[in-house]
Amino acid sequence: MKLTSKTYGLTKVVSLFLFTLTLIAVAGLPSSANEGALTVPSGTILPVRLNSTLSSAKCKPGQEITGRIMQDVPLPSGRTVPAGSKVIGHIADVVPATSARNAQISIQFDKLVSSGETVSIHTNLRAIAGFMGVMEAQTPTTAPGEGDNFDALNTVQIGGDIAYGYGGPVTTSANPNDVVGKELKDGMLGQVRAKEGTKCRGALDGNDNPQALWVFSSDACGTYRLEHISIAHAGRTAPVGLIVLSSDKRTLKIPEGAGMLLRVTTVDPKV
Repeated sequence: MKLTSKTYGLTKVVSLFLFTLTLIAVAGLPSSANEGALTVPSGTILPVRLNSTLSSAKCKPGQEITGRIMQDVPLPSGRTVPAGSKVIGHIADVVPATSARNAQISIQFDKLVSSGETVSIHTNLRAIAGFMGVMEAQTPTTAPGEGDNFDALNTVQIGGDIAYGYGGPVTTSANPNDVVGKELKDGMLGQVRAKEGTKCRGALDGNDNPQALWVFSSDACGTYRLEHISIAHAGRTAPVGLIVLSSDKRTLKIPEGAGMLLRVTTVDPKV
């Protein structure tokens, strides 16, 4: 249903106001740093669409893989990694399935290409969703009626958060007064939250700025709409940056178009 004045409630209005002030503060940071080299600090989320299909039957170690940044990523310096930027990585290892072990693919993303600059990065994987999961998160929960503004309709983020249309708040599914972000034209901007019962943390290394989460929830963690696939190693701990995906099927395959939340990390991250 559409959000009404009764649904908002005083708590939600205040929460959205405070969150908006945070966004204004980030946007108003001094721009003198804009003239320097691009630096992406640890803890920054990169919302990525996978441009390459991952297949344990076809991929080879050393093969290049790429992904597209799907939402403008604000940085503490005042700079932005614009949507359309690219992350570049490679296949580190491919392990075929046997009777004793699952099929696995190990990948690394180690370069960010943005506005003509190439930056070395280390990333870990917070969440990954299949193409259908991405599409579902972009589809309104109710069919638009005649004269409805498509962008104003509610959607459900991957992980369950509710987005109340372009410019509206994003709340947790459990509490409509718990505002965790704001829906922008190209995705959600919000605080990263820890997910109870998992190893996914909240803000890291002092980077508690609002993050570009695209179609994902603030606490999205693990795999979504990728049956039989799990994250065997997220890359947060040694070997840092090495992401290992595993499948209990004979062949591991993730078609291009899958969505990912990569998190920039230091070589010696906090765990």
